[in-house]
Amino acid sequence: MEQIQITDDSPPLEGETVLEVKDLSVTRSGKLVLKDINLEIKTGEFVGLVGPNGSGKSTLMLSILGILKAQKGSVRIYGSPPMSRNQIGKIGWVPQAAANLKKEIRITVEELVKLGTINAKNMFFRSRKEQYSAVENAIRMVGMEVFRNTDVSKLSGGQRQRAVIARALASNADFILLDEPLVGIDRDARNSLLKLLDNLCHDEGKTILMVSHDLAAIRQTAHRMIFLEQNISFDGSSEDFPELNELANLRGIQHVHEHADYKEDEG
Repeated sequence: MEQIQITDDSPPLEGETVLEVKDLSVTRSGKLVLKDINLEIKTGEFVGLVGPNGSGKSTLMLSILGILKAQKGSVRIYGSPPMSRNQIGKIGWVPQAAANLKKEIRITVEELVKLGTINAKNMFFRSRKEQYSAVENAIRMVGMEVFRNTDVSKLSGGQRQRAVIARALASNADFILLDEPLVGIDRDARNSLLKLLDNLCHDEGKTILMVSHDLAAIRQTAHRMIFLEQNISFDGSSEDFPELNELANLRGIQHVHEHADYKEDEG
C-alpha cells in the first residue's frame, strides 16, 4: 500500500522532537504486524492514531513504550531508546483498562492521582511538598477539584478517564499516550475530554498520541491523523484525512456492487 503524500505549504512545526520511529517492523506470534513504520512527533502535537482492528495500533504503542521489541528499526523518545532513565516521569501511559477499576477497590481521586507521583527515581526521596504540588496541579489541569475526595468507583466514565489522565500528569509527564480513552463514555463526557486533551497541548505544552476507533471525534480534535494498517498509509493534517470512499480505496476495499447489473422490477 502506497503512503499518501500530503502537500502542506504551512511552515514546519517548531520544537523538540519527542518521538522518532525509523523503519520499524514488529512480528508477533510469527506474524508481521508492523512493517517499515516511519514517523516523527514534535512537542505540542495532538496526534490521532486510527485503523481497523488488528491493524497494529496497540503493537505500535507497546513498541514505543519498549514493552515489545522490534525485529527491525528503532524507536527514540527524547533522543533515547524506550525505558531510558532520562524518560522516567516524562511519559504518561493511559491504557484502555485504566479507568475500569474494580468496585471493590476503594480509592479517592486524590489518592489515585498521588500514585502517579511515584517512580523509580523518587520512590524514597520525594518531598511531601513537591508531591502535594504535583497532585494539585494535575487535578486542576483536568478540572476535577470538586471530586478530589470522591471515591473513584462513584465517578462517571468520563470523570474516571479524567482521573487516570491526572494520574499520568502528576508524574509531570510531557508525552502522554492514550489507548481508546473514549470507550464507554457518553457524548457530553467525550466532548469534554477531547477539549481537555486539546487544552493540554495548547496551554500546557503537552504532546499527545491517542489511539481511537472514533474517526469523527479524532478528525474534529486531533491536529494530525495517522492511519495504520500494518504500515502507515496516511499521515497528515486531520482536515486532509480521506472521506469514507477514499479511505476504502486506500485500504484496497472495492464496492461489492460496482459491476452489478441492476434491472428495475417490472412486476
